[in-house]
Amino acid sequence: MFTGLVEAMGRVAKVSATGSIVNLQIEAPFSGELKKGQSVCVSGACLTVVNCNNVSFNVEMMNETLKRTKFSSLIEKGIGTVVNLERALRASDRFDGHFVLGHIDGVGFVRSFHNGGAGSYIVKIEAAREILCQIVSKGSVALDGVALTVIDLSDDCFSVGLIPTTLSNCTLGKIKTGDKLNIETDIIGKYILTKISDVLRGNFPDIRNVNQTEINGKNKNKISLEKLIEMGW
Repeated sequence: MFTGLVEAMGRVAKVSATGSIVNLQIEAPFSGELKKGQSVCVSGACLTVVNCNNVSFNVEMMNETLKRTKFSSLIEKGIGTVVNLERALRASDRFDGHFVLGHIDGVGFVRSFHNGGAGSYIVKIEAAREILCQIVSKGSVALDGVALTVIDLSDDCFSVGLIPTTLSNCTLGKIKTGDKLNIETDIIGKYILTKISDVLRGNFPDIRNVNQTEINGKNKNKISLEKLIEMGW
């Protein structure tokens, strides 16, 4: 679990491929504090540390990661690329930001950006319909691992605001029209959409037709919608 608050920016120092696995070596200020097996959010994608030292750490990506993210371009021109970094949230930490899992839904493109006043910018992101249907106005979305609030939503794009602090603390301060961004939509919205879709397709079990069950060897009364309402559900 991550918060979408960028902890540091890192630099891709080396890219190598072994079969279908791509290995990234990333220079980062907290590399010396990492351990093998820990998770790091790299520009929005949750990746596992396979080795590390005081200067850099290595992560691996499989085909599914490359297919869903903008990282496929790193194979050709990855060295020197700056990435957003956030270590996984500890159970004892204060939770700030949004719920970010590091599971990228797809890639969006910067359509436009304009001055929002006081050093801020409004950015419009073009995305596929299957991503946009999981986004709601004033809801949350993560772009390259940065948790942001959706300002507005249309049929083919959505907009977010970038304040001066965000612009200076992460890679979003350097974006330009046409740039690709990793998108993760809100996890709660995804679950709701999936379950509603199941109901509409008839794939969701009807609790009114649940058969009698036997618990601890004793037959219990059939569960019904009316019974659940009576019980306060």
